[in-house]
Amino acid sequence: MARGNFNELLLFLAVAEERSFTRAAAKLGVAQSTLSYAVKELEARMGLRLLTRTTRSVSTTEAGERLKQSLGPRISEIEADIEALMAYRDKPAGTVKITLSNHAMESVVWPKLAPILGEYPDIKLELSVDNSFRDIVQDGFDAGVRLGESLEKDMIAVRIGPDWRLVAVGSPGYFTAHPVPATPQELMRHDCINRRLDRVGGLYAWEFEKNEEEVRVRVEGRFTFNTDNEMVNAALQGYGIAFVPESYVEAHVREGRLTLVLEDWTPKFQGYYLYYPSRRQNLPAFSVIADALRERGA
Repeated sequence: MARGNFNELLLFLAVAEERSFTRAAAKLGVAQSTLSYAVKELEARMGLRLLTRTTRSVSTTEAGERLKQSLGPRISEIEADIEALMAYRDKPAGTVKITLSNHAMESVVWPKLAPILGEYPDIKLELSVDNSFRDIVQDGFDAGVRLGESLEKDMIAVRIGPDWRLVAVGSPGYFTAHPVPATPQELMRHDCINRRLDRVGGLYAWEFEKNEEEVRVRVEGRFTFNTDNEMVNAALQGYGIAFVPESYVEAHVREGRLTLVLEDWTPKFQGYYLYYPSRRQNLPAFSVIADALRERGA
C-alpha cells in the first residue's frame, strides 16, 4: 500500500471504533462524505468489505475487525512515541485524556487542575465524564479515575483524593410525614430516590456497613436519576431519601435543608486514584497532570 494511503487507514479506524460515520466525523472534524469516500477507496484497493452499513448502525466485517485490532495498538504506540518527543520542547505539550465520574471531576480533579493549567498553555486536557467503568486502553484514554476498591491490578495507581462516603439524606418535610429509618432495611418502606448505573443499566443497591456487618438494600421510589445533582434536588423538594456523596449535601445539612440519617451505617471508604498504563508515566504533559492531582502525603 502506498504511503499516501495511510490516511485512509486512520479514517477507517475512527469509523470502526466509533461504529458510526457521524460520530467519527465529529471526532475528527471532517465531513461524513470524506469518511465514506475514504473507506470505499480503501475497500476497493484491498478488495475486501471492511464495514457493514445499515441505516441505523455501522459494524465491522470479520476482515474489518481484524484490521481494526491490528491498527489500534500500533497507532497508539506511534502517538505515544510522538508525545514522548515533546520532552525536547521547552515546555510540556500534548493532549491528556482522562475518563472520570462527575463527582471525581467536581470534588477533586478540576479543583486541583484549574489553578495550574495556565502555566502550561501547550497542554490540552480532555476530561470525559462517565459514571461507568471504561477500558482506558481500548477507548483511547491516557488515564482514568476510580475509587481505590475498584482499581485494575495491571495499572499504575496514584492516590489523588481523601477518603469520603455516601450518605442518606431527606428533607425535614419528608421526615415530618415519614418515620426516620433506624436501620438500612427500613429504607424499603420509604420513598427513595434511585440511581441508574450508566452502561450497565441496572439500579444501584445502596451499600451500608456497621460493626463489620455489610448490608446492601435495593430501594424503591418514584424517581430515578443517573446524576447526583438531580438526586439532591429531588431530596430537597421532599420527594424522598437520596444516597449521595457527602460533599454534595454538607451545606444543606448544616443549614437545615436536609436531614442526615443512618450516619452510623455509612463509614468512609478509599478515595479516588488516578490509574494508567506504565507507558504514559514518562510523557511530560501527563507527568504535569499526574503530579498536580497527587494527594500530598499519600
